[in-house]
Amino acid sequence: MSLHLVKSAPELGQSEKRDPLDVLYEQHSADVKRWAWRLAGPREDLEDLLHDVFVIALRRRFTFRGEANIKTWLFRITHLVVRNRIRRKLIRSLIFRRHQDELIGVNGSQATPQDEIERRERHVRLYDALDKLPDSYRTTLILYEIEGMSGEEVAELTGVNLGTVWVRLHRGRAKLLSRLREGDMP
Repeated sequence: MSLHLVKSAPELGQSEKRDPLDVLYEQHSADVKRWAWRLAGPREDLEDLLHDVFVIALRRRFTFRGEANIKTWLFRITHLVVRNRIRRKLIRSLIFRRHQDELIGVNGSQATPQDEIERRERHVRLYDALDKLPDSYRTTLILYEIEGMSGEEVAELTGVNLGTVWVRLHRGRAKLLSRLREGDMP
């Protein structure tokens, strides 16, 4: 892996040479895991998403030229991995729609306290509404509202200008509220 991706072992104060991917993982796995959880929601396997992101980073390590921030590069990989996972899931749900109720019954049979159940239901409801939004609105809302990033940080990570972030945020909020209200109706 290119040395410009991560700090070298002497810079880290270590005497032995370390695998740059290990160093990259140690430095950025918490951010990638948080982004993946926020983008994918509570129903996804975070460890699997994290693994996929770093496998892609390893494969594409030579495409990183150091012109952008490493976090921006990793976020874009994370975003693509999550987006592809959501698309695959949507296709599967359309194909296997008539068996969906049976699958939910099997997976939802865990006995948990009432508060935990309600919390999970709210998360599922929120991410169901988020999943119906266009990807640009969904990503902007998640990064700004859930992740707590500033507009400038969202603009940098997504590669759009700040004005576009504010427009997407405004429109995304309106669409999300509309979707959530639709879910309240019988």
